[in-house]
Amino acid sequence: MSDTAARPGAREQAGPHRTPLPGTPTHEHVSLAEDWVASNYSPLPVVIASAEGAWVTDVEGRRYLDALAGYSALNFGHRHPSLVAAARAQLDRLTLTSRAFHSDRLGPFCRDLAMLAGKDLVLPMNTGAEAVETAVKTARRWGYEVKGVPDGRARIVVMAGNFHGRTTTIVSFSDDPVAHDHYGPYTPGFDIVPFGDLEALEATITDETVAVLLEPVQGEAGVIIPPGGWLRGVRELTRSRDVLMVADEIQSGLGRTGTTFACGVEDVVPDVYVLGKALGGGIVPVSAVVADRDVLGVFTPGSHGSTFGGNPLAAAVGQAVVGLLATGEYQQQAHRLGVALESGLRELVGHGVDAVRCRGLWAGVDLDPDLMTGREASYRLLEQGVLVKDTHGSTVRIAPPLVASDGDIDLLIEAFGAILR
Repeated sequence: MSDTAARPGAREQAGPHRTPLPGTPTHEHVSLAEDWVASNYSPLPVVIASAEGAWVTDVEGRRYLDALAGYSALNFGHRHPSLVAAARAQLDRLTLTSRAFHSDRLGPFCRDLAMLAGKDLVLPMNTGAEAVETAVKTARRWGYEVKGVPDGRARIVVMAGNFHGRTTTIVSFSDDPVAHDHYGPYTPGFDIVPFGDLEALEATITDETVAVLLEPVQGEAGVIIPPGGWLRGVRELTRSRDVLMVADEIQSGLGRTGTTFACGVEDVVPDVYVLGKALGGGIVPVSAVVADRDVLGVFTPGSHGSTFGGNPLAAAVGQAVVGLLATGEYQQQAHRLGVALESGLRELVGHGVDAVRCRGLWAGVDLDPDLMTGREASYRLLEQGVLVKDTHGSTVRIAPPLVASDGDIDLLIEAFGAILR
């Protein structure tokens, strides 16, 4: 598809000062959703009907560059041919057995993912939050059975500004009031320290600490990048204190940052990887906890499970995703395009942009709050034919698929400049 010819007649679309006209397809679909879907999201007024690669088409035939990529679930774009082919082939054979039986897809998927991560074992799950919950259970059980922490006393250190999902246990250690408030009583056993502060982390670890749970880059917080050397410092500290380093790479992993895993930017290998989103190729929910046998080996039959975790359809797609990553092509593409994205966005600093943070093909842009909010910027970019999402007031997150072209990145930067003028 052409880089620029497909750009929509964007100014005809809905924006912050304009809503879809009554009777249009968009209005009908939005109204239907507002009538029947619980309001746990506040989506932009665009109704997507089809997609391919880095582009989506709405019900009225307008096309948009998807610069959010499903919060990194669509790292390989919409309907990647290899991933769709793997899913279609599996749909004709077998979709679910439950883990009560073996399937011919589970072993190969787990083998390939373990080898990609340089680990021994994979515990497959479905959603990212489910994988984080599994990691918490892994760390606690390891703490009791291997480290020797008294039962019921295990503690896990987490970072301020974290986002690991929205289950009851996970929101118990969230400091975001929107995610946290009015869901108590909360799960105990967590200590919060500032993200990127190694001294605070060291002071918080005790003999009862079993794990440090972190995002190598905090995505929901606005693509917050820790100080250089911090990940290496955490790795050294956790190793010396007999504490597991657990890296939540659900958004940052699988090529997004220009490396297979974001921890790889500092050549750090954690004890536990928590993976999801892109692992399902934008087709099915797939997540996993990946670690060595001395960690994941603490589980015994019946001590943890999931009916759909590791199902044959998910395993087929997940194995195809791992196959794409094994070539290194997408990591290189993310790095190369990320350099161009960062360069273009930095030219906007001082012209309506206060700060830019970029790691691979992933950026957080802080707008001048006197100019516009992140939400308004998202509406204005929608008018320009680019889909992004705001977070925390005046920040916009950008995460195009790794299959985006040079022209797509140029278009994105041009659109950003246009809304600031």
